[in-house]
Amino acid sequence: DYLKARLRHEPHELFACLFLDSKHRVLAFEVLFHGTIDGASVYPRQVVKRALAQNAAAVILTHNHPSGVAEPSQADRQLTRKLTDALALIDVRVLDHFIVGDGEPLSMAECGWM
Repeated sequence: DYLKARLRHEPHELFACLFLDSKHRVLAFEVLFHGTIDGASVYPRQVVKRALAQNAAAVILTHNHPSGVAEPSQADRQLTRKLTDALALIDVRVLDHFIVGDGEPLSMAECGWM
């Protein structure tokens, strides 16, 4: 519900991270990248920097689809893999990647895509 409230009605794509401690308590929620109506450039280096700055042990990735369709694109799946690999190098686990559209947010972990 929190992610829906934060991202659902944005007119352009936003990419954000929920940074968690080792007990999966929320340390911070940060919108890291702002995009256009159908995409956002996400830089793994910046995500890693913010995870280190927050002293995070785990991360939940999230972004919105202004079109309202919460299905992940091929680029979404590739980005999730790239960020999971980059964050693993600093021992930060990616627990999920939620895509927020008009309905319920889609969990890539629940769909077996992680």
